[in-house]
Amino acid sequence: MFSLPKPEVIITHESDLDGLISGLLLKRLAKTMFNADVPLEAYHNHNWRQRSLNERSAWIADMTFETRVDRSDWVVIDHHTTEVPAKKAILIHDLNKSAGLLCYELCQQHGLSSPKLDRLVHLSNVADLFLDKDPDFSIANDYANMVKTYQFWNLYELIQGDLERLIDHPLLAVMEVKRRIENPLGYAWSKANITELSPTIGFVGSVIGNLNLIVHQLLEEKETAYPVLITLFRKGNGTMIASLRSRNGEAIKVAEKLQGGGHANACGATLPRSVQQIPEAIQYLRQILNPPPVKDGRLNNLESLFEGINAAKS
Repeated sequence: MFSLPKPEVIITHESDLDGLISGLLLKRLAKTMFNADVPLEAYHNHNWRQRSLNERSAWIADMTFETRVDRSDWVVIDHHTTEVPAKKAILIHDLNKSAGLLCYELCQQHGLSSPKLDRLVHLSNVADLFLDKDPDFSIANDYANMVKTYQFWNLYELIQGDLERLIDHPLLAVMEVKRRIENPLGYAWSKANITELSPTIGFVGSVIGNLNLIVHQLLEEKETAYPVLITLFRKGNGTMIASLRSRNGEAIKVAEKLQGGGHANACGATLPRSVQQIPEAIQYLRQILNPPPVKDGRLNNLESLFEGINAAKS
């Protein structure tokens, strides 16, 4: 059992079910261990990287471990790929488990478990790791899509921070209907509306349906020649979010070019605030993903030399 320091703040990923479950489980754990109502903050990757780290101690879930959070009395619970070893922080890391499952295992060590939490954490694990062979894959994605649709803090307020209230929530009926009716319609439309961003990257347009499942189906059925597919989502505050998917680990390399991160085949990035509309986002992505060729340095030197010689002659 880990000896965890008392956190000043708990930080989690804002964009998905795994982040919501991780954050609320850690709040419950901190309450049990220290009898403290530790504040919860949630960020997208881009905003998280811009946040200053002034706290003496913190618990962080579902965020990629990096050098700047390698601090004494900091705890990071995560499952994303990292090449940074932990020297000062406590790093609880497993590529094959969702952050929510890792947090739940900590909770179980302190007697915090229930059949409802068992079920919820399992569903989140299936959805976040995209375990499409699991018999609960469809319903797990309904739970995940509920967070995507109604957003992190809205659901947090709706359930009043009580995770068990998510189980069999009435909004799941909406998600089931959307999946059954909207997804086939959305898949057919998106399949016919893929725009090239680069020779290896395509933008998938959407009008309806669960984009994660639609893109997964496009890749699995090899309906596109692009190994990486990008979708775009505009939040209520105007922020444009890019979601990237692939089958063989190509997506994360593209996300890193956009200052984003995540899993090898499922990751995301926040575009600059100046990018407010889909056409602007497409133009921006094309510029970033198709940089102009760099001239050979020796050739540039020769060109400068000849220009100097010609200038001297004149």
